[in-house]
This record gives sequence, structure tokens and C-alpha cells, in this order.
Amino acid sequence: MEDCKIVDLYWARDEDAIVQTQIKYERYLTKIAFNVLSDHEDSAESVNDTYLRAWNSMPDNRPDLLSTYLGKICRRLAIDMYRKKTADKRGGSEYEVSLQELAENGIEPAGAFDNDSEFKQLGSLISEYLRTISAEQRTVFVSRYFHCDPLKDICARTGYSESKIKSMLFRVRGGLKKYLEKEGYTI
Repeated sequence: MEDCKIVDLYWARDEDAIVQTQIKYERYLTKIAFNVLSDHEDSAESVNDTYLRAWNSMPDNRPDLLSTYLGKICRRLAIDMYRKKTADKRGGSEYEVSLQELAENGIEPAGAFDNDSEFKQLGSLISEYLRTISAEQRTVFVSRYFHCDPLKDICARTGYSESKIKSMLFRVRGGLKKYLEKEGYTI
């Protein structure tokens, strides 16, 4: 079913919206959640919570890209769950690894900000920077740092070696750091 029809079902408060969302996006959402949580049960819980959050938020929102909308919800829920579960310990999930990579360049996770406006400003600057790089670099960057995809998955999808992907990510992170500094963001 097309996304616009699924959104129409949400707006009509038809419970088939959740069924259609599950049919079309369960694998995608599970992958996002699992890359953050590294746990099948927790991932399934995040995906189910995503359906509920979408149901509750849809009367106020009419997303143009349902996959992106659902992906953002799922990612936020998975990150929140990850933070709760790792408050006292640090794990080795792809989420943790990708945060460490970004921190090496001074790009801090959301919890490091004093307020939401600082976090939103950083998000806007990152989006602006991503529009200046090639589609290939942008795809690899988003796969790694938004979807938290393991390097081996990115390699399989792109056909590049792990060293090429690591090198590309290193250059993009370096370019992002320079861009943020140029825009007045303190790193």
C-alpha cells in the first residue's frame, strides 16, 4: 500500500493503518532498533511503541515520507531505551561505537547539550553540511550515524571495502568538524 493511503488510514483513525504499517515497515524499523539496542526483544518493543507513537501523533502530523517519519520515531525510542538500560554500564552496540566515532571529532550526543535549541541548531548545521557532500558520502554517513548500521552492512550494500568506508567516514567527519567550526559552533 502507498504511504499516502496509509497516512489517510491514520487520519481516519482506521486500525488497519497499523497493520499496513507493520506489513510495509516492520523489517526497516526492526533494523533501526536492533542497530541501537543489539537485542531482539527490546527491538520488538521499540517497534511496537513506534506504531503506538505514530497512531497518537498522526492527527497532528501528516508526514510526506512515512518511512523517515517512522524511522525517526523508532530511533528516538530505541535510543531512549538504550540510555535507560546502559545508565550504569557501557555496552558495545553499534550506537555506542558510532557515538564514540563522532565524539572523536568533538561532535557530542544529545545528552551533552544544555537545552533543546542547541541540539536543534547542531542538527540544522549537520543537515546543511550533508547537502554539500556527494550523495554517496551522505548515504554512508546517514547509514552509519543515523541508522547505526555496522560497517560490514554498509560495505555489503555499497560494494566498498571496510577500509574505504572507514576512510570516507573519517573524511566526512573531518569536513563536518571544519564546517561546524566555520559556522561558529564550538568543538
